[in-house]
Amino acid sequence: MRIAVLSPICWRTPPSNYGPWELVASNLTEGLVAIGMDVTLFATGNSLTCGKLEYIAEHPYEEDRGMDPKVWECLHISHMMEMAENFDIIHNHYDFLPLTYSRLVSTPIVTTIHGFSSEKILAVYKEYNDKVRYVSISNSDRSSELDYIATVYNGIKVEDFVFNKNDGNYLLFFGRIHHDKGTHEAIQIAKKGGMKLVISGIIQDRKYFDSMVKPYINDKDIVFAGAAGPEKRNDLLGNAYALLHPINFDEPFGLSVAESMMCGTPVIAFNRGSMPELIRDGETGFLVENVDEAVEALKKIKKIDPYYCMEWSRKNFSRERMVNDYINVYKMVLSK
Repeated sequence: MRIAVLSPICWRTPPSNYGPWELVASNLTEGLVAIGMDVTLFATGNSLTCGKLEYIAEHPYEEDRGMDPKVWECLHISHMMEMAENFDIIHNHYDFLPLTYSRLVSTPIVTTIHGFSSEKILAVYKEYNDKVRYVSISNSDRSSELDYIATVYNGIKVEDFVFNKNDGNYLLFFGRIHHDKGTHEAIQIAKKGGMKLVISGIIQDRKYFDSMVKPYINDKDIVFAGAAGPEKRNDLLGNAYALLHPINFDEPFGLSVAESMMCGTPVIAFNRGSMPELIRDGETGFLVENVDEAVEALKKIKKIDPYYCMEWSRKNFSRERMVNDYINVYKMVLSK
């Protein structure tokens, strides 16, 4: 089976720091190659893969403001589509734009929908509903107006995460700093719970950071650690008392939640989006409705078995599980 994996070019694949879609595309590519599949990754030129690499953009446009994202996206996607006949399956991880090529090529296209940035983009997904096979990354993140061939949870590389059974002495917020992710709410939980909070992530919304986060940073009980690469991420997650995930939107998945549990660290999350699918309430963390409930949940964290957190995450969110599930998707598509 010859597979083309189309990754975004916002960041490198795999990302140096932030880049969830690029990370999933990388984990899938490397997992497929590891079991002997013929895989070509379409990504930036500085991407890392054991498969074949095709690229037009030498480096990500998020790291070079002189690049016009729309121009380079068009060049990147069209480069792959012009090679479509070389593959049995095209696996699109680059949102809706590649769908517009689907009736121009004969190769079947599988599209993983990593969430809907706006209701407006549904128009494109609906237009190609009869042509492209859609995969959701959680059962909660599905549109009733689309047909899906499967739900496949995002998978992470187990070897990249070190299990730590010891209780940490700080809470962790790990993710992009934005209202959607609830950075401010995490600060309130830590303050009310009387615990230190470490904040790690890229600043996606500067105005939000300056008004709702920065005033609380004192390098004592509220610490800003900046963006974290793989090594720093593993250390932060593994040594935390708990991960705080007080989201203000219906999150499609939540990689940091699966990563935290893989390190044995429980998660306290607002009960929205995919969280009930990722977290076993009372067993790998707690699903809560607001800041006060999260503060109460802090008192129960020590009842959580870190070994079970790790086992749950490895069983459901490993790279191997994701790869096997996608191979089944490919077989279903090709059989039709």
